[in-house]
Amino acid sequence: MSKTVVITGANRGIGFAFASLYQQRGDNVIALCRQSSEQLNALGVSIIAGVDIATTAGLEKMVQELTGIEIDILINNAGILRDETLSDFNNKTITEQFLVNALAPINVCQRLQTNLTAGSKIGLITSRMGSIADNGSGGRYGYRMSKAALNAAGVSLAKDLMVREIPVGIYHPGYVKTDMVNHSGDIPASEAATRLMTLMDDLTMTNTGVFYHSNGEVLPW
Repeated sequence: MSKTVVITGANRGIGFAFASLYQQRGDNVIALCRQSSEQLNALGVSIIAGVDIATTAGLEKMVQELTGIEIDILINNAGILRDETLSDFNNKTITEQFLVNALAPINVCQRLQTNLTAGSKIGLITSRMGSIADNGSGGRYGYRMSKAALNAAGVSLAKDLMVREIPVGIYHPGYVKTDMVNHSGDIPASEAATRLMTLMDDLTMTNTGVFYHSNGEVLPW
């Protein structure tokens, strides 16, 4: 039975890989993005462009376009990466990452509560760089803090949605070859998305709120 899958940041990278794989599986894909791409346009899925989830206007457009649509899988994939060091600090880029990486995904979930029913699933695409225990190199202040904040919010979300039987998966995709890292990763986006789809297929109320690597390893907080 086909499912309705909503994906943020679906115009490229892991988001596009998700859209492609779910479409191939026969699911009804709704791709959200600020601006579409040629590859997304060619995919033949439903596209809602002009949605910047870090803005009130973008969130309102998302809600309006999705009114009355029951969502089976909600994948919060959109994110940004900037670089700060202790000697090259930048409050503006740190704040920008908090808004996009941490606050926006939770706003998406909060705004789309009425579209979710028992058995619906939420996936938060985070990063092991948000793990405090796993931080062995320092730096990347905004990205690390914003992803740690998303992880914390994901646990709260999982607990708050337990009563509605909506599980939440918190996922590190791996070091993926995307524009975000100038394609210097270890695995292609299609492999990361395939791994994460498997994890989301296995997501239930028994493993809600767990922080997983895409390879299935449970990551430390």
